[in-house]
Amino acid sequence: QAQLVESGGGLVQAGGSLRLSCTASGHTFSFYRVGWFRQAPGVEREFVAAIRFTDSRTYYSDSMKGRGTISRDNSKKTVYLDMTSLEPEDTAVYYCGAGSPTSLYSDYRGYNFWGQGTQVTVSI
Repeated sequence: QAQLVESGGGLVQAGGSLRLSCTASGHTFSFYRVGWFRQAPGVEREFVAAIRFTDSRTYYSDSMKGRGTISRDNSKKTVYLDMTSLEPEDTAVYYCGAGSPTSLYSDYRGYNFWGQGTQVTVSI
């Protein structure tokens, strides 16, 4: 089985930066892409960013374009999400998931494995 664990969340001031990590273990050879999603109370899980493993192509939500960077370190089996210019609207639990090409990269229903999430809180 595959396992994903997120880390790096915390409390930051508006305008600050944060690096989130998603570390994989177990059987990960079938991973096609890894995505970051976030969820705030009362809303649907929202796509943030994704990286395709075949060629490392990256995808971003409109809100993350220009201030989010997703990257991959194969030696550490870790996917990172670097976020800058954080705003209170970015406050949410951030999850990483491993998915298949059976759906769009932005559709959380296409991701088969999920981590436990890491809380990001941006203060005013």
